[in-house]
Amino acid sequence: MSKISSDVLREGIQTILEGSRTKQRKFTETIELQIGLKNYDPQKDKRFSGTVKLPYIPRPNMKVCVLGDVKHCEQAALTSSAALQYGARGLS
Repeated sequence: MSKISSDVLREGIQTILEGSRTKQRKFTETIELQIGLKNYDPQKDKRFSGTVKLPYIPRPNMKVCVLGDVKHCEQAALTSSAALQYGARGLS
């Protein structure tokens, strides 16, 4: 993987947005960004922990299944989400 500057990233996103304005499509277009952090263990290091609230509900009837430890499965149960505990049913 290589590093990418924020200017190059913004320029690429701007190009995509301009292209979507010139050719209208009959579906909602999305842009996905995947970031990989080297030498970062989310279980030990909590520098990037937090939540993001979206400005709108993307899919109001969407179903979610949480794969996690006991703590996260209990939190999922409180929100009526399906959950499978890591290590159970061959998910190790």
